[in-house]
Amino acid sequence: MLSQHLDQVRPDGDDGYLFSLGAYVYNRNSAGHQWRRVRKQVGMDEFILHDLRHFYASGLIAAGCDVVTVQHTLGHSSRSITLNADSHLWPKAEDRIRSAAAGLMSIVLYEKPKSPADS
Repeated sequence: MLSQHLDQVRPDGDDGYLFSLGAYVYNRNSAGHQWRRVRKQVGMDEFILHDLRHFYASGLIAAGCDVVTVQHTLGHSSRSITLNADSHLWPKAEDRIRSAAAGLMSIVLYEKPKSPADS
């Protein structure tokens, strides 16, 4: 999607901003204004712009990214900020144990042995 965007819209100025309105660069207020305008048009008034950051963070975590990677990607100054906001999204040890045990039982009960030594 970003490649298509770059094909259609060349980044402006020496800084090469990826998202802008001509020479006008989004700041926090203008980005928020555009988001509110768009979400009203599509009937998503309940979602704030910051929800997109949490959605992105949860996708990174679900894909297995570690806390430092998520911290740097979101621009947090410390891991504790990331953990305070999103620690509930990382799998707990109990979740990993249940998943590992379920996988092991599935192999033992439902997969055919590959050789006589596996029996």
